[in-house]
Amino acid sequence: MLDFRHQTFLVLCECKNYTKAAELLYITQPAVSQHIKYLEEFYGCKLFETSNKKVRLTHQAELLRAFAMTVFSDSKHFKENIQSIQTDKMQFSFGATLTIGEYVMPEILSHLLIKYPEMKIHMSVANTQSLLERLNKGILDFIIVEGMFDKSEYNSTLFSLEKFIPVCASNSEYVNKEVDFKEIIRSRLILRERGSGTREIFENILHKKNYSLHTFQQIIEIGNMAAIKKMVLKGLGITFLFEIAIKQEINNGTLAVIDIPGFSEQREFNFVCLKNSFFLERYIEIYNLFKKAFKEINT
Repeated sequence: MLDFRHQTFLVLCECKNYTKAAELLYITQPAVSQHIKYLEEFYGCKLFETSNKKVRLTHQAELLRAFAMTVFSDSKHFKENIQSIQTDKMQFSFGATLTIGEYVMPEILSHLLIKYPEMKIHMSVANTQSLLERLNKGILDFIIVEGMFDKSEYNSTLFSLEKFIPVCASNSEYVNKEVDFKEIIRSRLILRERGSGTREIFENILHKKNYSLHTFQQIIEIGNMAAIKKMVLKGLGITFLFEIAIKQEINNGTLAVIDIPGFSEQREFNFVCLKNSFFLERYIEIYNLFKKAFKEINT
């Protein structure tokens, strides 16, 4: 069983500063050093290297960090779920990125709660990077994200493939005609904040076309999807979003898809949990419940 010294180790891994780690843990700096020295002697290897006042994790520390995060996360999950083994009494905390949290999960969760009214569910909505940090700290059991992440560091399963499309107001000059990508760069671009999956995806698309965000004459950053859609609807700019997030507006004619020849982008929504988790089988069960509900809703 991992002890308090491993908690100290994880905090130091996060902040890479002995003084800061001591402050965060409400202990002295010598105590932090003693905890790390104990672990280095216990495991028989160096965990941190210090040069020019900078703390760097060794390869062995990276391995221990991944192991410790998984163990602490599983311990928390086990404590919360030891009395809720049955599917209908399951409880879990998970995170979803904004598009998924607002436009995919509400119907899925409603579907499940009607079928399993005793389920206890907590969903956090944030950008991809924030969710990965909370997953690593054991705050969340799993996450569903549209953004990019290192798949080699996590256990991930494809949840769905979704179209990523350019969008404008229904009365825009771009409606009902083919528009060259070079034409739209003179438009005001309204997009999500840094760290969001939607923005990262769009920046990668631009990079593939040898463009960057600086190519656009004006950029507005908004952290709220509804606000982005409202601004585009009023003709204040264009945006790029997942089709699933604007299906209703396209159907009722308030927003329109910009027809850019050759522009056909799909991106993954991924179900992600920590590698080698003791609860992987349980998480896959939840994944299957989500997938089944998603399929039933969309057929």
